[in-house]
Amino acid sequence: MTSTKAKTRFYSTRIDLPEDTRSQIVAILNQSLADTLDLKTQVKQAHWNVKGIHFYQLHLLFDEMAGELEGYIDMLAERVTTLGGYAMGTARIAASQSALPEYPLDIDDGRDHVVALADRFGPYAKSLREAIGKTDDLGDADTADLYTEISRTVDMRLWFLEAHLQGGGDTGNGSK
Repeated sequence: MTSTKAKTRFYSTRIDLPEDTRSQIVAILNQSLADTLDLKTQVKQAHWNVKGIHFYQLHLLFDEMAGELEGYIDMLAERVTTLGGYAMGTARIAASQSALPEYPLDIDDGRDHVVALADRFGPYAKSLREAIGKTDDLGDADTADLYTEISRTVDMRLWFLEAHLQGGGDTGNGSK
């Protein structure tokens, strides 16, 4: 369980956003940090365990995606601390705070991993877009811009995953 003191700790900064505003933004960022840490480990789970005819292609794709997420983890955590907040970025915090569903551990087929990852990238992308609006409404264009940058790549990766499921009329989510 995370410490309340750590959640409310703020460092002195000359950034001109009021502490109450920064506190709200830091909470949004720390939620994204938990989600991103969780998603990265789920992508690595797929990377390590994928099997099937498209093993090599998916193995490389998943590793590239995990690397991108690792960069976003650092960007989110550093934005928290830039705002004077305390980045909540341990694996235990991510596991307890992530809004994403647990990754299925009983799959190995490449297509099943693509479906599982698409099922996680979709809600993750939605949460990023929501964070763009929230942080912009709070007057922090810089954080909104950070979220926009992350959102663009995450949407592209969701497209990549969904493209593997399309063709033959199957989108992987019941739509045709």
